[in-house]
Amino acid sequence: MDAAKNSQLILSAVSHNEGLHNDSFSYQSIFLSLIVPDKSNARFLPAVMIEDEDAKLFVSRKISKKQLIDKYNAQDQVIVGKSCMINCLTDANEWKIANKTITSIIALGDNISVSELIQVPTIYPLNAEAINGHKITGNNQKYQILTGHRRFFALVYTNGYSGAAQFKLYDSKPLLSKIKQFQENASRDELPQYGKLQAFESALVEIEWLNKARKQSGYKKLTVKETATHLGISMGAFDNYNVLTRYSCIPEAYRSGLSIPFLKVKKIILEAELSYKKTHTKRLLNVTDKQAINSEIVAQIFSVKGAKSSQVEFKIKPVSGCSVIKKLLMSNIMELDTGIDWDGVDWNDYSKVSHILSAVMDYLD
Repeated sequence: MDAAKNSQLILSAVSHNEGLHNDSFSYQSIFLSLIVPDKSNARFLPAVMIEDEDAKLFVSRKISKKQLIDKYNAQDQVIVGKSCMINCLTDANEWKIANKTITSIIALGDNISVSELIQVPTIYPLNAEAINGHKITGNNQKYQILTGHRRFFALVYTNGYSGAAQFKLYDSKPLLSKIKQFQENASRDELPQYGKLQAFESALVEIEWLNKARKQSGYKKLTVKETATHLGISMGAFDNYNVLTRYSCIPEAYRSGLSIPFLKVKKIILEAELSYKKTHTKRLLNVTDKQAINSEIVAQIFSVKGAKSSQVEFKIKPVSGCSVIKKLLMSNIMELDTGIDWDGVDWNDYSKVSHILSAVMDYLD
């Protein structure tokens, strides 16, 4: 559903005084192979699901990572299957971010295998408008995840892609879907901080649509308290999110691995703003001012975080046995048929060298 259409539907609901949060749903058991992740969701992981037989072959070492990448066109994605999650991202920073998510999904999957999933993922049917105007029915019906991406991947990891699981199924896509996603992100302490900030920014877009619809229908815009209520958070929490998303460097810092508590970062932001206003005798900040403050905040964050060692550390994936170590130590790697152009390697490029190191280990394994 595009933004313009969704905005019109919200206007219609407000004009007819219909409940915006009263979406009909039921609980159903649905095959995992019919579920489609949402790329715009803060919990999205660029992933390719593989058939159970291929997952079994990989786990038993009868098929390689490269063969799976070629078969499923999985370059720069994460391969997800029964009992396996394979990080195929090539950018070093993206690989690191994805790997943290993979670790948490595997832990969740292990937990699911021995206990029930208390809060099931929520989904809605993908309508026919996106597929040549033909109505989708029966076994061709697909469903998109609304909330619970990590749980979905954990279910695939535990039950296999051909397995089925219980889902909360909405009759159609909720009008305020991004607000629903934020409500879940904000209510769960264990979820990454970056995802919460990204979900808040997406939810604010729907709040803007809602306020526009209210104005066109003759109502006043939502107050801060009403906005916080729609988002399912306190006014204090709403203020925290507002401050934390004021400067682009904050969400990006959390995405890159920053783990400083929200309140400490909020204090850094407010102090940087106050200092700038006093130094430049300003009451209101323009775009140029905010760019300067953004740079100051970055410096302050890394000061709190502590200076990192300039030495780059490479992490080698776990090896299957002593034979791999023996090959590594006793072979001239550059003479093996690895397909790597050693003469063209930029040894100052951490990302490329890291990728080559992974490729070598995959070749030897």
